[in-house]
Amino acid sequence: MPRKQKQHDALATLLEAAPAKTLSDLVIRLASTRPDVRRECFDFLKKHISLSAQQKKQSDGEVLLALWSELAPDLDELDSYGGGDYGMVDDVATLLHEIEKKLSGKNNIEAVFRHKLLENILPYIRSGNAGLDDALYDVAYATCYDDNDLRALAEAFERMPGGWKTEHARHIYRTLGDRDKYLELRSQKMALGADYHDLADFYWKTGEKDKAMQVAEEGLRKAEGRMDELRQFVAQRVKSAGNRERYLDLQFTQATEHLTCDKYKAFRKLCTKTEWHKYEAKVLARLNNAWDEEQIKIRMHRKEYEKAAAVLTKGRYPLAAWDSHYEVQTAKRLERRFPEKILKYYLSGLENMETKTTRKEYAQKAKVMVKIQRLLVEVLNDKARWRALALKIKQDNIKRPALQEAFAKAVPGWWELK
Repeated sequence: MPRKQKQHDALATLLEAAPAKTLSDLVIRLASTRPDVRRECFDFLKKHISLSAQQKKQSDGEVLLALWSELAPDLDELDSYGGGDYGMVDDVATLLHEIEKKLSGKNNIEAVFRHKLLENILPYIRSGNAGLDDALYDVAYATCYDDNDLRALAEAFERMPGGWKTEHARHIYRTLGDRDKYLELRSQKMALGADYHDLADFYWKTGEKDKAMQVAEEGLRKAEGRMDELRQFVAQRVKSAGNRERYLDLQFTQATEHLTCDKYKAFRKLCTKTEWHKYEAKVLARLNNAWDEEQIKIRMHRKEYEKAAAVLTKGRYPLAAWDSHYEVQTAKRLERRFPEKILKYYLSGLENMETKTTRKEYAQKAKVMVKIQRLLVEVLNDKARWRALALKIKQDNIKRPALQEAFAKAVPGWWELK
């Protein structure tokens, strides 16, 4: 039987019959209302015909404007409604990233196209309502090829309300070496430690070291919040000047503000044995201000297991936590040392058993029941106590089939309990 001949595409037949002018009119008509088609036309033609250097530059710029036209309707909707569904946000972010890459890549995009893009982007940066600030700022900066472009962007940011825009303008002026404009904008906001650090760092890098330290010390006295960089700035310089005592005092404050186990260990490592003897009690006095998990980590690191257990068991078992959760792992480590305390901790995960809940929560409670079974049977060697507890829970919830199924699936021997 002869092979069936492939049917020729009807559209291809018409296109082959059409004169060049007709084809040109068709493509222009489609591309004029479809930015994605317009972009695809430029990409296709760049690959299949020879272009002069000027034509290539023109087409590269037109591709960027076509990309912008593709995303603009969705971006406008996101900006109008203060965000949108994840799919739309991802699509717009992807196209913005593509524009940013093309601007920052090997293509030397002509100024007329870059300036047009920036003109389109600035209203959305000013609004800040689309939920895509980072991507929009990235594109705005990518349109800047020289100092003149950066200065124009800084001036645009200055005209916008909001401290974040002013911060960007200030950063640009500092990058450009415009001392007067930087200091003018910097003086408008000196509240946080980060503000004082920025100014101190500026003076230090311009060689005005005395002025830098004056600003930094003033910041330590007056600033509120975001102090880390400022403290480290002063600490490193007083250390270089040989003032070990002041250096450690600053590092102590740094470590104990929002104390964590990592900060505890880092500060301990900084101190000699004699220095640690002086600071240890002060550090531990701040421990109650730390998050419970960090308190437990520090107590376990210090091998103060009873104190770690006390912090752990004052809370309720984190029912939704994975077995890899630090508190859950710690409870298992402490089972043989403090079995009754850890049993009470596990039992807290079974609270409100008399209340009907979801299958997901029943499954979570079943996992806790497995831990209780292991502790009673394997650690305390008290099978009778386990049986009495499990049987009571089973009988009290006999009319909850979802609970029974979840427990039977997780707890060995559940169906046999009678």
